Amino acid sequence: MTGAAPGHAPSDICVVGGAGHVGLPLSIVLAVRGHRVRIYDIDRAALDLVAQGRMPFMERGAEPLLKEALASGRLALTADPSGIAGVPTLILTIGTPIDEFMNPTLRALKQCVDDLLPYLSDGQLLILRSTVYPSVTEWLAKYLAQQGRRIPVAFCPERIVQGQAIEELQNLPQIVSGATPEAEEAAARIFGPIAASVVRLSPMEAEFAKLFANAFRYIEFAVANQFYTITASAGVDYYRVMAGLKQDYPRAQGIPSAGLAAGPCLFKDTMQLAAFSKNQFSIGYAAMLVNEGLPGFLVDHLRQRYPLESMTVGLLGMAFKADNDDPRSALSYKLKRLLSFQASAVLTADPYVQGDPDILPLGEVLQRSDILVLCIPHTPYLALDVRGRITLDIWNVWARTASEAPAAPARAGR
Repeated sequence: MTGAAPGHAPSDICVVGGAGHVGLPLSIVLAVRGHRVRIYDIDRAALDLVAQGRMPFMERGAEPLLKEALASGRLALTADPSGIAGVPTLILTIGTPIDEFMNPTLRALKQCVDDLLPYLSDGQLLILRSTVYPSVTEWLAKYLAQQGRRIPVAFCPERIVQGQAIEELQNLPQIVSGATPEAEEAAARIFGPIAASVVRLSPMEAEFAKLFANAFRYIEFAVANQFYTITASAGVDYYRVMAGLKQDYPRAQGIPSAGLAAGPCLFKDTMQLAAFSKNQFSIGYAAMLVNEGLPGFLVDHLRQRYPLESMTVGLLGMAFKADNDDPRSALSYKLKRLLSFQASAVLTADPYVQGDPDILPLGEVLQRSDILVLCIPHTPYLALDVRGRITLDIWNVWARTASEAPAAPARAGR
């Protein structure tokens, strides 16, 4: 790993978790905009790739800017927590998971802060970037004060589409909030120059805004998925209904297409909002049941039409969205597990996902499979000739040339 280590060239911003999907694009943008940025991350493999000017994951337009930031000397890397010492601004981009009971957990955030405490000094600005449960910003400010640290705390949530962060960080408004007016103002000075505009809210308003954005999108997908299951159960072509509904009718244009609604944020953040509402967020729970239940519906639909116990099913696309390499929370894997109890064999292919030993070359999956399921419409799959094959076309890409199979949902990009 190269780049400045603790004690070397000074930095004015340290991004904690800076080699991840949220932290790395932000680090790159800040560096190319003139900040001296230090990335602190415990993922040494990711840091090694970044030091070589290589992105650890797919991010449009990022790699040339990463190389530029490294060459300029404005981007430094460390796996040592002491690297945060003396850096005026710290931006936390660590994950904020939910537990096995679908409740938010502060364990990861608290552990991270506790690990950083020996190196924190009064006056450093601490900006929370990851999605948090309402009131966590104020909790963190009080917790640091209880530890004897006078650390201003701000919350500035990211609202970017994964894979398009470089562009959207610079073209979307940035919500800024602070536990104190001083923290809010300091955070606005960081994000103001790189964002299209700054929207100022109180910490809890900002926390709700981020959760509402993801929960609303998750609910929209659930509405479409519920419409799909109703039409498919009635033997009606969902796509013909939607095409007819939307034709020259402006009020229907905002209805998203149906499909596998997954990824690392939408489900998790909907459940955080449900937990905050003391489990009274019934529409959120209903959305979860619809979206998480869709793989089971598709398996049942296949099982009713084909002797799955004697057939091999090939799943194409294991990332959570198209032309992306992130498999976290991808419902393709849930579909795979359910099919493994019904089919003779389940094979998987994906041109981008790394680290999954079960993923096979596309040609092998095509050759060995009796049924093909298009889980995610990666670009390499769009022009496949599947005429004469049994397909379950979730995205309606192959529908006009494939053999008849259960009508399946399409998915709008996220």
